[in-house]
Amino acid sequence: MKLTSTRLGLILLVVPIVVLLTLFFVELGDIRQCELVDQGHWNYLAGHCGDTPSPFVPWIVRSPWLVNGGLLVSVVGLGLCMLGLYRRRG
Repeated sequence: MKLTSTRLGLILLVVPIVVLLTLFFVELGDIRQCELVDQGHWNYLAGHCGDTPSPFVPWIVRSPWLVNGGLLVSVVGLGLCMLGLYRRRG
C-alpha cells in the first residue's frame, strides 16, 4: 500500500483530534468522579481531587503545546488531503 499525500493527510487530520478528544474525556471522567461521587473539588493544575475548591484552569493554559500542536498537525493534514485530491492522478 502506497502512502500518498491524501492518505497521509487523512491520518494527520484524524489522529490528533482523536487523541485530544480521548485525553479530554478521560480527564472529564476523573472530574465527574471527583465532584459527583466523591463530593470533592477537582484541582486542575495538580490533576487530582481535593477537599478545598480551586479555580478552573482551561486545558489550553495547562497544555498549550498539546492543544495547539494537535490542531496545527490537523490543519497540515487537511492541506495535504486537499493537495492530494486536487492533483491529477496519472
